[in-house]
Amino acid sequence: MNKADLKLVINNKPQWEAIQEELHVRIAMAHKSLEQHDEGPEIFRLQGEVRALRSLLQLRDKVNG
Repeated sequence: MNKADLKLVINNKPQWEAIQEELHVRIAMAHKSLEQHDEGPEIFRLQGEVRALRSLLQLRDKVNG
């Protein structure tokens, strides 16, 4: 997928809002899982998941520069 294709999705307000909503739901689920785990590797994996999801939330700003 190239930058022009991404712009079609992220600059379409209803689509982008739906994507953001899904990302927020997934972040909340990862946070809930973080609260329930006490094993280092799983905590690190979940932290990485949250970091990746948050970076996707910033995709619009990055692509539109």
